[in-house]
Amino acid sequence: MADLEGVKAEKNYHTGEPFAVKGNFHVKGMANQEWGIKKRLSNIFNPRSGNTVMFAFDHGYFMGSVSGLERLDLLIPRLRDHVDVLMATRGALRTSVQPDCRKAIALRVSAGSSMVNDDLSHETVSVDIEDAVRMNADCMAVQVFIGADGQLESIKNLSTVINAGMRYSIPTLGVVAVGKNMERTDQYFKLATRIIAELGAHIVKTYYCDKFEEVVAACPVPIVVAGGKKLAEKEALEMAYKSIQGGARGLDMGRNIFQSLHPVEMADAVGKIVHRKFTDKEAWEYYNDRVKDK
Repeated sequence: MADLEGVKAEKNYHTGEPFAVKGNFHVKGMANQEWGIKKRLSNIFNPRSGNTVMFAFDHGYFMGSVSGLERLDLLIPRLRDHVDVLMATRGALRTSVQPDCRKAIALRVSAGSSMVNDDLSHETVSVDIEDAVRMNADCMAVQVFIGADGQLESIKNLSTVINAGMRYSIPTLGVVAVGKNMERTDQYFKLATRIIAELGAHIVKTYYCDKFEEVVAACPVPIVVAGGKKLAEKEALEMAYKSIQGGARGLDMGRNIFQSLHPVEMADAVGKIVHRKFTDKEAWEYYNDRVKDK
């Protein structure tokens, strides 16, 4: 085991320098992956902008019926053409998403206790790789609890999914879940995102924070920022803009889309920031104009 004594604190992230190992592929850190991985990553990340808008509606796997997600069968047809990726459980996909959907699929493959339990960190891998193949998943999503009681279990889950996915060229998305004893600081997110990437995840989903550009620079795979709790639409667009400016390669919005009074218009406004380089002010104006025209 490495000796931790005398390890110096990191200090130089060279945030002004682009990732060096590019090759001819548009997804960060993936130049040396094989064709199948790159094909699926190209389904997720737009080859022109290099970015993605994910729509997460996998909350039901631990929260049950969530405000805004009561009727997936009615919501998903409204939103699917306004995002790049659908992030969901296999149950939601099979029951509520038409198989002619052309959007990329981020399949939730980890599961654990419900929100009734005080500790959500003890998860397990709940989907076999064969089922991910049958569902034509473009990536598999695993929750990783760094700094929580279930840390070792979730790291094992992540490794298991990565190993299985590599046999079938399916990328893995590691989702940072903040341990209840950890603060949402740049130091924590540098630790969590780097661990997940070093274990072999192809994409990392995390939260925006101060010094976010340093978190991005230290992570050798693309970071997608989670929308998190419901914010006012203007605040959510500000967070989206700061995330992209800080180096994120996409947003994974859930509640900030499906709990919005105007979810389609909100998804489109986020897309303008992610793919069209709109500022938060331009996106806010676009959102309001769309709402007025309804």
